[in-house]
Amino acid sequence: MSAEHKAAPREQFTGQVGFILSAIGSAVGLGNIWRFPGVAYENGGGAFMVPYLIALLTAGIPILFLDYALGHRFRGGAPQAFRRVKGWLESLGWFQVMICILIAVYYAAVVAWAGSFFVYSFGLDWGDDAAAFFVGEHLQLADVGGADPWLTFDFVAAVLIPLVIVWIAVIAVLAAGVVKGVQRANVVFIPLLVVAFGILVVRSLFLEGAIDGLNVLFTPDWSALGDADVWIAAYGQIFFSLSVAFGIMITYSSYRARKANMTSPGLVVAFSNSGFELLAGIGVFSALGFLASQEGVTVADLNFQGVLLAFVTFPTIVSEMPGGAFFGALFFGSLVMAGFTSLVSILQVVSAALQEKFALSRRAATLGMGLVLGAVSVLGFSTTTGLVLLDTVDAFVNNIGIVASAVFMCVFVVWVYRKAPELRYHLNAVSTTQVGRWWYACVGVIVPVMLVVMLVQYVILRIDEPYEGYDTTYLLYAGWGSVLLLFVGAILFTLPRWRGATAFTAWPTYPPTQDPAVMKEASR
Repeated sequence: MSAEHKAAPREQFTGQVGFILSAIGSAVGLGNIWRFPGVAYENGGGAFMVPYLIALLTAGIPILFLDYALGHRFRGGAPQAFRRVKGWLESLGWFQVMICILIAVYYAAVVAWAGSFFVYSFGLDWGDDAAAFFVGEHLQLADVGGADPWLTFDFVAAVLIPLVIVWIAVIAVLAAGVVKGVQRANVVFIPLLVVAFGILVVRSLFLEGAIDGLNVLFTPDWSALGDADVWIAAYGQIFFSLSVAFGIMITYSSYRARKANMTSPGLVVAFSNSGFELLAGIGVFSALGFLASQEGVTVADLNFQGVLLAFVTFPTIVSEMPGGAFFGALFFGSLVMAGFTSLVSILQVVSAALQEKFALSRRAATLGMGLVLGAVSVLGFSTTTGLVLLDTVDAFVNNIGIVASAVFMCVFVVWVYRKAPELRYHLNAVSTTQVGRWWYACVGVIVPVMLVVMLVQYVILRIDEPYEGYDTTYLLYAGWGSVLLLFVGAILFTLPRWRGATAFTAWPTYPPTQDPAVMKEASR
């Protein structure tokens, strides 16, 4: 029988622990460490936990379950799964794959920076001026908008060499397969990450001024709860930190056994991700409190978000800490592990899609993908303008691409093709924790409404105000061009004939003829 009609046995995680650790490894990434603390501080401090928890329960977990249900029931990466919902929806799957492609090429660069700073930590090589070291000596950042052009091909060896190593490592992991590569990497790195970061947080709590930093983070501003922007920020934080709506959880859940429990592991993953974010907030603000006390400034005067928190503020903190080299190595080692496991999950989406669509072997798909994307990554992000390009692509792909992908998913799967009852039935048939009808309201109303508000708000902002004050022509190509590339790529990948396996029967059968109540719900 030809490959067009018969599917090869699908790879599977060996059990629940391997799947949970891999899903946590994907969700817990760089954003947990450097995004959550700043977002919480700017949106009501301790009071932010109220909308954050509500967003987790009404949007994060429901859309995570939607991803799990799609991947597990339709047994494929994003294009395969959506194609089995409705043929033309394969393009939505490729839209999600394109998001992963664009994120992977710059995310690898950040992992490479973290790897370099892990090495620098042992000698505290950044000296007394971490900012000058990061942008000057390490990145050799061009004077964009001034003497230098916005895009150069002046390569920086200190970035290029670690970046090549990251790509070789991630290709090796993916080529080894789901169990021997993806699962094994996460089983090793995630416990190590928890231990390393846990030691760092405990040490931070005993630093001089730590309590002042925690007071800044957790002092509640209850008036913030009346601000709609705070609620949007909470939904945005949950949404971006769970790795949902761009193919990762669909792909990972497709590698579980057909009768595997899905919802209980989903709850473990969601609460573990939020727990790590809270841990990161405590560690980061304890350390910021220490730095503020050493420099005689307030915490508000320091950089506490994004790339500068990790590569400028934290090295400065480490330089002033007793045993700084050891704790610097712990911090940047944690960044490498968190970033690497997330990068593996992002590229697994691309590899799985290529294997399934073009009937490629895992090794061929991984090597082909790795060589092409690795070359693009090196060309774009190991140059003197790499930081500016990274910053721009990240902002547009995350805030427009991923949000639009989630809206499309809810609209087409829930409203247009009315698959929500079938997917809920599937989750309940294989899981111990049952999903109630409340889930329909979450994925059909709350999630798309909040995301549309976020999307419209961000697009209007970007039209009115150039991102970071960058050149508008540059933003047209690098920012809006990245968004356009998502759509173009989705169309181009959808056009070729599907060469992979096509024979498929969803299990369990829906609607079950022996259950009149489910049949009645399915007929609505």
